Amino acid sequence: MGRDVPALVFTREDRRRYRIKMQECLDVFARMLRESRFEAERPQVGLEIELNLVDDEAEPAMRNSDVLEAIADPAWSTELGRFNLEINVPPRRLTQGGPDAWEAEIRAALNHAEERARSVGTRLIMIGVLPTLRQEDVGESALSENARYRLLNDQVFAARGEDLHIELDGVDRLRTYADTITPEAACTSTQFHLQVSPEEFAPYWNAAQAVAGVQVALAANSPFLFGKELWHETRIPLFEQATDTRPQEIKAQGVRPRVWFGERWITSVFDLFEENLRYFPALLPLCDEQDPRETLAAGDVPELGELTLHNGTIYRWNRPVYAVAGDRPHVRVENRCLPAGPTVADTLANGAFYYGLTRALVEDERPVWSRMSFRAAEDNLHTAARHGIDARLYWPGMGEVPVPELVLRRLLPLAHRGLELSGMDAAWREPLLGIIEQRCVTGRNGAVWQKETLHHITALAHVGRHEALRRMTRLYIDYMHLNAPAHTWPVD
Repeated sequence: MGRDVPALVFTREDRRRYRIKMQECLDVFARMLRESRFEAERPQVGLEIELNLVDDEAEPAMRNSDVLEAIADPAWSTELGRFNLEINVPPRRLTQGGPDAWEAEIRAALNHAEERARSVGTRLIMIGVLPTLRQEDVGESALSENARYRLLNDQVFAARGEDLHIELDGVDRLRTYADTITPEAACTSTQFHLQVSPEEFAPYWNAAQAVAGVQVALAANSPFLFGKELWHETRIPLFEQATDTRPQEIKAQGVRPRVWFGERWITSVFDLFEENLRYFPALLPLCDEQDPRETLAAGDVPELGELTLHNGTIYRWNRPVYAVAGDRPHVRVENRCLPAGPTVADTLANGAFYYGLTRALVEDERPVWSRMSFRAAEDNLHTAARHGIDARLYWPGMGEVPVPELVLRRLLPLAHRGLELSGMDAAWREPLLGIIEQRCVTGRNGAVWQKETLHHITALAHVGRHEALRRMTRLYIDYMHLNAPAHTWPVD
């Protein structure tokens, strides 16, 4: 959904043509899979980080256009809300230059952007949900200027026919309605990309699905929304509700949601793109001029524009991606379940755990997805989002077990093994996975720090909820720039 689109009204003919073109793209994709036309010799990893903009008082700043102009770097782009930005870190080999090189590259890019953002009176913050965000901050005026966001908003509400209902129970209770999709902009995430061969895609996607709950429990960083203390990773249920095209009657009929965990383990990447076409009507039925069949017959690589645009409006927590780079097509898994932040160090530790663990699970003679129901994996995700690092999750051979015990006893050794298989020696692995280990030992992550700090400020300073959230957010930004992992942050 990253492409620019014009502002327009779609006709029935547009939708008919788009459906036909999507089927043509799917047929061509199937032929490309059969003929092994994909890049697989030099697999790469990638990273996208969504961030929020705040002013000097840690309140949301609706200035992304100004900040983008000041940064002047094509790696940066807008997101849904005027208080959001995204950086697309260039892809690389997992072990290229070592983790220190990747960390230095990311920190340099973020520090440059922070310097430029300050020149227009704003600051950047990596966090799952901005704690100071109020409901009045996510009205229609908060939509970014690009026409694609307005068009997407209009199409979601045309499909729904009614306002969005957002309902969450945590420490506090949230009940509200929204007449735009901008509450989705409150959800800022980290997205890890993993390029794989088409033959390996299904096991890697299955492995990513199996560990999604564990990832979220370890990295939870979104306990507050609109002044309410809700789930440890409130971003998960908020995103599911804020992009739902289904009114209640359609939900009751069992129609799939567009923010979707899925419903089964797969045997091919084709399964997911076929589900996209089978289950989901087009939100943005825009046809491009390329004929994929003619392009393939001519020996060129088709962009499959309709297939990829449609895929971009179906928000799987692990999304399949088809792309063309250097005139070679490839497929990759886009892991989308984690929040942004708290620090670059935490982010790279999360990435090392994910890449290492999925590699080890794929290499296992008896894959975890052959011993675990798909429903159990989905239940793990929502249990982890609700309870964070305090969650008890199901794992084959262990039953329901506290997350720290599961990770320390079973999954962390697997992550080490997977990274070793990927060519990362112990000197590189230990600092990264050591952060994950210490999160488990201390029982502390970004969400825990935010909750404890808010309550400490409230008790000590006797201030209201919003003022306490504002002070906590300012402290968060200070610690974020120190780049010490969040489990080491003091509560003060």
